[in-house]
Amino acid sequence: MKTYDVTFIGSGHAAWHAALTLKHAGKEVAIIEKERIAGTCTNWGCNAKILLENPFEVLEEATHYPGIVESQNLKVNWSNLMDYKHKVIDPMAGQLKSLFEQQGIDVYDGTGVIKNEHTVEVNGEAIETENIVVATGQHSNKLPIEGKEYTHDSRDFLSMEDTPKSITFIGGGIISIEFASIMIKTGADVHVVHHTDEILPGFNRNHVDKLVEKLEDEGVKFYLNENTVAVKKEGDAFTLTTESGLSINTEYVLDATGRVPNVEGIGLENVGINYSKKGIEVDEYLRTNVKNIYASGDVLDKTIPKLTPTATFESNYIAAHILGMVQDEIKYPAIPSVLYSLPRLSQIGVTVEDAKENDQYTVKHVPFGKQMVFEYKNETEAEMYIVLDEHKHLVGAEIYADAANDLVNLLVFIINQRLTAKELSQLIFAFPGASTGVIDLLRLNML
Repeated sequence: MKTYDVTFIGSGHAAWHAALTLKHAGKEVAIIEKERIAGTCTNWGCNAKILLENPFEVLEEATHYPGIVESQNLKVNWSNLMDYKHKVIDPMAGQLKSLFEQQGIDVYDGTGVIKNEHTVEVNGEAIETENIVVATGQHSNKLPIEGKEYTHDSRDFLSMEDTPKSITFIGGGIISIEFASIMIKTGADVHVVHHTDEILPGFNRNHVDKLVEKLEDEGVKFYLNENTVAVKKEGDAFTLTTESGLSINTEYVLDATGRVPNVEGIGLENVGINYSKKGIEVDEYLRTNVKNIYASGDVLDKTIPKLTPTATFESNYIAAHILGMVQDEIKYPAIPSVLYSLPRLSQIGVTVEDAKENDQYTVKHVPFGKQMVFEYKNETEAEMYIVLDEHKHLVGAEIYADAANDLVNLLVFIINQRLTAKELSQLIFAFPGASTGVIDLLRLNML
């Protein structure tokens, strides 16, 4: 029977960063993975999504120069794009597995099941281990409706060989809006069916309204307060119906109604670990109620955003805690969130909504797209709301822009390092450039 210091169930970002750190520190480490090494983000999530989205960003940018860029014939060849995706993404799992093995980490293919506090079983083999880290992530939710077998999930979408002529998204969250932004640029007939009247909860409402209006102008059809009850096959297509009687004929249905933590079938009940449909409960040190068993990433029951960077942060923290390098409870910095729509939305720190209810904060609107037209590539609708505290430190921001993801990463440093307007004025940035102009406008609004 093999013995390890730390055994990871799952191999995504919530696991492998810690695994490498622990191995470099001289620990004996094992990783157990039932699907593809490196998990969802690398194989069927973030990486594939941004790779497929980037060419459509070129089409989006071309629209900012009407009469200057003749973009009528610009289009994305989906088949070639998918070939490119497979060429880039498919080898990553093997490359990472080779890296782990070269570093001396034992990799097991199979489902890891916790048998007791210090034993994990995989493929009938028992592994003894001092510590266990559960990093099993999430899987796509499926509505319990008639015809659910005809619906697809995000993993299916990211591997579509051809684009459908019509596509319907169930749900008005991040996945639906990101994919709808892509599909409408392929010429597809795009529908979004959502069970409430609020698309994209959690993002700036003004920005969401602007984005929805833009997508509607492009042709996306939104149906709010509609509960999907059935998907029926009609020849080569499908008919989606709702509780109110709405009927949509479509070639492809994507159920994007959320994701569910992978807590079943891994033996949590064998050792009495507390968990629910929201995920595994942990303390301030990311330990379960069984103190030598940690949990990390999207499988956690947490209010912190379930994002790849937070999973990596948690993974690094667990490694440091096991090694005795940190004794303090985990403390998260300000975390940026990004919606990879066209244009993109991002946010970080104190929200505008919360700031308006607290007198210690000041909210300012910075329409930088209009204020620096040529520097920001003629994207006149680009803007941000910033939140300042009583000392005029930047503590939050919400951005609407094609490059909202890159801009919010600049703000990570300003917020977390509590840089002042004076300190920003003492730094020299490359000029001219979009980010330079935004920082200058930000600095002026912080005075």
